[in-house]
Amino acid sequence: MKKFYKIFRFLFPYKWKAFSSIMCNVLGAIFSLFSLTMIIPFLGLLFGTAPLVEVKPEYSVAQDGLKDFLSYLVDYFYFFISQFIVQYGRASALLVVIGFVLLTSFFKNLFTYFALWYIAPIRNGVVKDIRNALYAKVLQLPLGFYSEEKKGDIISKMTNDVSEIEVSIIRSLEMFFKDPVLIIVHLTALIVMSPKLTLFVLLLLPFTGGLIGRVGKTLRKTSFKGQRKMGTLLSIIEETLGGLRIIKAFNAEGKMTERFQSVNSFYTQLMTKMWRRRDLATPLSEFLGTIVIVLVLWFGGRLVFQGNGSLSPEGLIGYVAIFYMIINPAKSFSSAYFNVLKGMASADRIDSLLHAENKIKNSAGAIEIKDFTSAIEYKNVSFSYGNENVLKNVNLTIKKGQTVALVGQSGSGKSTFVDLLPRFFDVEHGEILIDGVNLKNYTLHGLRSIMGNVNQEPILFNDTFYNNIAFGIDKTTEEDVITAAKIANAHDFIMATPNGYHSNIGDRGSKLSGGQRQRLSIARAILKNPPIMILDEATSALDTESERLVQEAIENLMKNRTSLVIAHRLSTVKNADLICVLQEGEIIERGKHDELLALNGVYSRLYELQL
Repeated sequence: MKKFYKIFRFLFPYKWKAFSSIMCNVLGAIFSLFSLTMIIPFLGLLFGTAPLVEVKPEYSVAQDGLKDFLSYLVDYFYFFISQFIVQYGRASALLVVIGFVLLTSFFKNLFTYFALWYIAPIRNGVVKDIRNALYAKVLQLPLGFYSEEKKGDIISKMTNDVSEIEVSIIRSLEMFFKDPVLIIVHLTALIVMSPKLTLFVLLLLPFTGGLIGRVGKTLRKTSFKGQRKMGTLLSIIEETLGGLRIIKAFNAEGKMTERFQSVNSFYTQLMTKMWRRRDLATPLSEFLGTIVIVLVLWFGGRLVFQGNGSLSPEGLIGYVAIFYMIINPAKSFSSAYFNVLKGMASADRIDSLLHAENKIKNSAGAIEIKDFTSAIEYKNVSFSYGNENVLKNVNLTIKKGQTVALVGQSGSGKSTFVDLLPRFFDVEHGEILIDGVNLKNYTLHGLRSIMGNVNQEPILFNDTFYNNIAFGIDKTTEEDVITAAKIANAHDFIMATPNGYHSNIGDRGSKLSGGQRQRLSIARAILKNPPIMILDEATSALDTESERLVQEAIENLMKNRTSLVIAHRLSTVKNADLICVLQEGEIIERGKHDELLALNGVYSRLYELQL
């Protein structure tokens, strides 16, 4: 049951709709039972094959049980029809029987529709809730989680796996809410009619159910492998779309095609195997049902011939008719079981994402930071990715209003140094303090609200200029957005577009140049107006003209703010209040530009190389 809980826990918010659907199915099953089983003895009375009931049956609540009560209802109906035949004739009584069958059939189908009416919002609501939960989880998980996972596999979980659950499990809800009810109601009637024959049937069911279960045992495992391969396929597609320029430049189309076709062929083989097993459910259950029907006729016939059972010949016909009404729900239920097994592989994959551990979260009693007033302190900070030490016992104090530049070779720990400040990653050893309070004692929302980020690769969205600049700002005006764009030297090129600030910039800003994208991200940071600014190599990928405009925008951005600047071009940080040189995770030199040149150390050599 634990594995089914992974999905069915999403049903809990819809429990009353589910209960209403089940109750409607119960009523539909009862009317279905009456519409078919009562017509056989009624026709016996109408056509004279059974004697008329002339004595009104009696029932005592104190002495008789449930079986006696059901027999009383049947006998009373016989008595009612018998009296109707005597008074009005058989033709009129036949109309009454037909009317009764039509009425019960109407109510059966009415309640069946109501059951489906209650199921509809459950089907769509559960899928909606799963998608919402996955998207919320993707936003909550730390950046470190995605360095270990393939983007394509995560996209596959949020699309293909959710679709698989919708097709395989959610659409089977109708069967789960309907078929067991039909089976229970009709099985109860069978027990009342003949306990011996029903016991014989119940002894057969474990055999048939075990055979069906054995066929479906490997279905979930095969489906799981298939869904993983689909994740790999999506990863290849995502990498291909992102790297088309390199693929074409290196004439690697054939190699990429071969790689894709290899994975796609293996995926096709897995899915063929899975569908063959799934499609076996219906013919197998139908053949097993036929076997059971034959055995029921054989055993029931013996009971009738021997005369030592509670069944009469017409009772056996009624018994077989009711039992046949169980066969179709049982077949549907077995198909639903196979579908659920197939869908549970996707449920496992989705569950692995929903239950991925989020180590970076608010601590108990975390406080909201409103502003930055004093200093940022790194105290004996160490951090590693796996077994690789990235930062080693780093100590640094950054006073409010200072501009601190971080320089050094690639892989020296600069980006990790600044990523620890907004808690994209958590310090492993040591601590980082803001205004004398450990970062972990602040709420994540409050901590990140006092910081702005401008990255080497501008991160923009397929939206308008206005919405990209105002991104994440709850209350702003168009005047504020325009002011921020002017400060970032972005206003002129925005106004040159057909719709100005309401023009779309394309996927990741594909309609803009590199310098324009960077100035747009700077405008976004300016509008946020945070007291602490983090700039990660914001001008390294630009031409000279764009760099001049962006550098001017950055200088406007840094005014009256505490700034941490990562730079490869040392000429852009000559005026920094403090320059720190990182090498292999340690600060080996620190000071102002002229002081570091005078040391004639690493900074001086880097500066001479760039000149």
